Amino acid sequence: MTTPPGLAARALCAAADEALTEASFQTGDFTEPERLYTEARDLAATDGDRESADRALTGLGMTRHGRNIGRLAVGAELSDADVAAEEDLMRRGLAAWQETGDAAGTARALFGMSLVFQVLRQDWDAGMPYLWQAFGLAEAVEESGDLYGASEIHRHLGFYYLDQDVRPAEAVRQLGHSLALREKFNDLRRVPSALVALGRAELAAGDPRRAAEHLYRAAELARAADLLPWRIRDAEETLGQAEEAVRASGQERG
Repeated sequence: MTTPPGLAARALCAAADEALTEASFQTGDFTEPERLYTEARDLAATDGDRESADRALTGLGMTRHGRNIGRLAVGAELSDADVAAEEDLMRRGLAAWQETGDAAGTARALFGMSLVFQVLRQDWDAGMPYLWQAFGLAEAVEESGDLYGASEIHRHLGFYYLDQDVRPAEAVRQLGHSLALREKFNDLRRVPSALVALGRAELAAGDPRRAAEHLYRAAELARAADLLPWRIRDAEETLGQAEEAVRASGQERG
């Protein structure tokens, strides 16, 4: 029996997606998703499967981003070459998806470009045009079944309202929607980071008790899912800040 063209590449992309999640949240080792996305890209090119080839290219960009974020999280510095390599993959992925006219794929690629500037280059002015465009297509991402991708777009828009155009109530709204999408997706590995972001927004909005509720749950889930140490530490340290704010607010009322 002959495998239909494109089927094997799509299966490889699905396996790579799961490997990327595991690496990003639990192991920190991005060797396997990189191998799988590369194999999927090459096989898709041979089969003439443009969609899988583009998906694999975007996946390679996100794999590179995950590796870079992991380095930053443990205090390592990125070289100019590290950042340039990620940007090259993201730009190629965006150009490929824009040619197809696929709204969900284009949104994910636009979001990838926004990450290069927001997170790695710390240049929100350069990153926001990409994020705004991705946000405009976020509904298409959700409708495609990629709830996590849609959640990430809303989460980073929440960061914008939390740290740049400071509007805590809007940050809470965006981050609350991001959390709801992840909970609907039903992968507990992805929930703590959304809870931590929402907890920070609730702190900024002046509701430390609600923040502490979200962050207590984040820390519990992060430990239960055996997430990366820096992810657990992030939840626990932010919970500590919220608990201190609760104590301070109680003292003020007394």
